[in-house]
Amino acid sequence: MNLANKITLARIALIPLFIICFLNQQSVMIALIIFAVAAGTDKLDGYVARKYNQITNLGKLLDPLADKLLIAVALIMMVQENMISSWIAVIIIGREIVITALRMVATEQGIALAADRYGKIKMVLQVGAIVAIMLNNYPFQLLTDIRVDVALLWLAAGVTLLSGMNYIIVNYKLLRKRSE
Repeated sequence: MNLANKITLARIALIPLFIICFLNQQSVMIALIIFAVAAGTDKLDGYVARKYNQITNLGKLLDPLADKLLIAVALIMMVQENMISSWIAVIIIGREIVITALRMVATEQGIALAADRYGKIKMVLQVGAIVAIMLNNYPFQLLTDIRVDVALLWLAAGVTLLSGMNYIIVNYKLLRKRSE
């Protein structure tokens, strides 16, 4: 197993620790740090994979799965704590389920579908929104009465939907050509 894949697995391994700290009211800031570190490993594993030529089909599957697990767990925990509305979590998690299903179909046909740039933008927005909500709109509340954290979450949900539709359209054509 190469270093890039080990970093991805470390991201997955941080998820239970995030849950434990998130549920412990005294450790919410530690949970936030764990979430931020785990999210940051997404950039790191990609960098390592490209720099050291460690791009593998396993990595192409594990990396987006790790992202989806991290985001889904954070959203579910935030719904449980009434920090966000459940419908936003359903939209974001639903998109991830659909894209994962598409990737599974592609894998059965011998195709490994990598994330596209819209998916990367979506991930950055989701992470930013989750961090802002966990910080309860701090430091934005010092500057404005606007709930920037909520606006970021809405933006993340919108980009999530758009990126999912784009991913389906682009890759459906690829899968259809392959099956013909």
